[in-house]
Amino acid sequence: MTTWFVGGLRKVAGHSRLLLTLICVIVAGSSFAAKQSTAKDAKVDQVRQRSWSPDNGDGTFTNPLMWGDWPDPDVIRVGDDFYLTSTSMHYVPGCPIAKSKDLVNWSMAGYAVNRYDEDPRWDMKGGELYLNGSWATTLRYHDGQFYLGFCTPDGWGNPHGHFSMCVAKSVAGPWKRTVFPEFLYDPGLFFDDDGRVYVVHGQGTLYLTELAADALSVKRPAVKIWSGGFDANGELGTKKGAAPFGLEGSHVYKIGGRYYITCPGGGTEGFQICLRSNSITGPYEWKRICKDDRAYPPNGLHQGGMVQLKNGDWWFVIMQDRGPIGRVPMLVPVKWVDGWPMLGERGEGKGVITSRMPDTGSVQPTQSPATSDEFRSARLGLQWQWNHNPDPENWSLTERRGYLRIRAGVADNLTHARNTLTQRVQGPRSEATTQLDVSGLRDGDTAGLGVFQFPYAFVAVRQEKGSRKVVMVNDGKDVATFDDFNGRSIWLRATTTDDRFRANFAYSLDGKSFTPIGNTLSMGLGLDWTANRFALFNFSRQPTGMGGVADFHWFHLAMPPPDGKTTK
Repeated sequence: MTTWFVGGLRKVAGHSRLLLTLICVIVAGSSFAAKQSTAKDAKVDQVRQRSWSPDNGDGTFTNPLMWGDWPDPDVIRVGDDFYLTSTSMHYVPGCPIAKSKDLVNWSMAGYAVNRYDEDPRWDMKGGELYLNGSWATTLRYHDGQFYLGFCTPDGWGNPHGHFSMCVAKSVAGPWKRTVFPEFLYDPGLFFDDDGRVYVVHGQGTLYLTELAADALSVKRPAVKIWSGGFDANGELGTKKGAAPFGLEGSHVYKIGGRYYITCPGGGTEGFQICLRSNSITGPYEWKRICKDDRAYPPNGLHQGGMVQLKNGDWWFVIMQDRGPIGRVPMLVPVKWVDGWPMLGERGEGKGVITSRMPDTGSVQPTQSPATSDEFRSARLGLQWQWNHNPDPENWSLTERRGYLRIRAGVADNLTHARNTLTQRVQGPRSEATTQLDVSGLRDGDTAGLGVFQFPYAFVAVRQEKGSRKVVMVNDGKDVATFDDFNGRSIWLRATTTDDRFRANFAYSLDGKSFTPIGNTLSMGLGLDWTANRFALFNFSRQPTGMGGVADFHWFHLAMPPPDGKTTK
């Protein structure tokens, strides 16, 4: 998993106004953009949609594929379907999988991990396990089954790292997870054509570990296959100390009888390297196949996987850090140059912003992973993930039909609150609104809508001594209150932007007119490598509030216009 350097993020923030201007040209449809191609014109309509769509409707697409946090992507094709998986850390269910017919229009398909059972802290008993869970997922399809592997590193409360393999006949599940005692960092799973199974893994030094034929245990111990470091330009270092960036995030392919391992280097502002050999154990030669930060300077394209279309074309899904909003997947064509998979329309080692659609032989309707939810189904939508394992006894979609009900448990603040339900903040701007029925709250309860990371902030209703008030909390501190609230329902809103990575909050007593409350959250990355998320919650700071009910009627996510006006 590539390192998310804070210094790089500060540089991003410094460029935010320039970046927002560029985005507005593409997205908002200024008078200049109106004179541009129909691909850019299509972006005008997308600000009115509920979430970002890369499909321009004219045979082209505009990156990113999803303007939200889908880090460390891996991608495969099975028949006519493409599948993409991503890191999810401490969010549950874990290991999200998206599905597409054309590599551009995606929908959620499922998760490989329903819950984590190896430590009571996953249930927030005796502590928490932030930044544990799934890192650097790797996805392959072999002999009628899907195999999804990931690592859980040591540190962050976990004394020993390990590797997990999940197997299913369908990405919708059920999945069976096997936890290995071995720790295989940033794994790249590979089924060779001779029946042998391998994982390439490591950070800086890369190793090859052979698995049993069923891929559920280690057959032979790791052997070292690479140890070179690179400088900031993606050149192999020859002098000690001059090449600080090691390789990681490996994905393995066998093409034309040769073994290829693609790896990122350089961190947030990094690049993509490819290793090549006639033998899986090496020796390997190398080439830099991508170095480009044009789409969101100074952050470079790095880490991801490539996939072949039925017609023989190759494409690469590669991520780009976009600060506290997340690491977004970018789609880039691949050209083979002298036996190397070079990224770019001409194989120039660059990404693309707007480009032709992949030639998959079919035209698909515009589609993006779901965001908004009316809570009318008895099953939770796939757009949602809990912070740690949920407590199934204290949330429901059926106790009151058409509402998400969360019962309060005791927690001193939001970071310790169970049953906090989250979904990705979207870029470049997103606006989340929910209607909340607070008539079932008890003394001590705080229920509302937040933007969750470290630090976090929220707007909520708090009940104390039989009376309720609206509060805005930023980084654990009460900032503002509205004390004269005596209604049954309230509408809450949170708005985020990548312009200096800010979030603001508001409330409404009638669902029409919203009143700003509190101050601005400077969205951060106190939890490394995970983006900010919208969060619905209900917790109590005292035992009297246990079991108090918060009923969320719906959750709507929209893209506000670039002038900052909120949607109706």
